Amino acid sequence: MPWDETYYPKSMRNLPLPVRLKAIEIANALLEEGYEEGTAIRIAIAKAKEWSQSHE
Repeated sequence: MPWDETYYPKSMRNLPLPVRLKAIEIANALLEEGYEEGTAIRIAIAKAKEWSQSHE
């Protein structure tokens, strides 16, 4: 089941909303590509934080 703004991993709970939404988007894309859930979450959080810094 893909994640959305109301259902997402606990590790994304403390992210600011725009970063969390981007992390959810990235994680869902990684899952579709066949990544394991834990790996997708870690990569998505890191990439969403990078995205956030470049869009400030």
